[in-house]
Amino acid sequence: MLSVSSCKNRDHLREMDVQFSKEVIERLAAAQSVAVLTGAGISAESGVPTFRGEDGIWNKLKPEELASMDAFLKNPDLVWQWYQYRRELMNDIEPNPGHYVLAEMESDYDDFTLSTQNIDGLHIRAKSQRVLELHGNILRNRCNTCGKLTDENFPGDNVARCQCGGLIRPDVVWFGEMLPQEPLYDSFAAAERADVYLSIGTSAVVQPAASLPLEAKHQGAYVVEINLERTEISAMVDESYLGTAGTLLPELYRLVKEERTRENKD
Repeated sequence: MLSVSSCKNRDHLREMDVQFSKEVIERLAAAQSVAVLTGAGISAESGVPTFRGEDGIWNKLKPEELASMDAFLKNPDLVWQWYQYRRELMNDIEPNPGHYVLAEMESDYDDFTLSTQNIDGLHIRAKSQRVLELHGNILRNRCNTCGKLTDENFPGDNVARCQCGGLIRPDVVWFGEMLPQEPLYDSFAAAERADVYLSIGTSAVVQPAASLPLEAKHQGAYVVEINLERTEISAMVDESYLGTAGTLLPELYRLVKEERTRENKD
């Protein structure tokens, strides 16, 4: 059975063989501040198509044709239809155990911050109360002219219009656009004060979110990665585990709760 208890930065070749180190369990049990970044990997377990990898949706469609302001202004109905199709896909997708464990952790820590690169809203559906959505939310819309946000559902294949006359667009970050500043600022602030930082299911290549785990590490946090494959930060974090978040997170947090119980008895 593989372990990282005596050696950091070890990958675990088979998910069933993963054994969490004593250090990560104890650090999470004692942590006052925990921050998390999630990416496409955690949603892929629920059936959400990923943007990268073998079966990535970008292998079928060119992103610059559908996820940019130029594309929207050139052919708003086409872009709208694609996002309507993606919203329909979300109707049959449910959060997985990884989402639910993160919601549970939020209720157990006084200072817990969940930042996500995902736009599917699954963390919110899993009852996480405060989610910093760095790339927006596909289930929300906003006016391209006045900026008004709405959760209203606009049926049909033709792009809707706001009361001001502007085109309604999905409230997501497109290529070439800036990330929303408040969630980004709060995410970096959480990384700077975290005792433990979890990087889950993210390829760690999309900036500026990819810098969050390393910023946490720079500020003294114990950084743990959970992902299906090695990433660009695997060699730089304290511990890296290969496997699905839906399997590894529940097991890790079970051990953390057992550790807290032992500490309370002592």
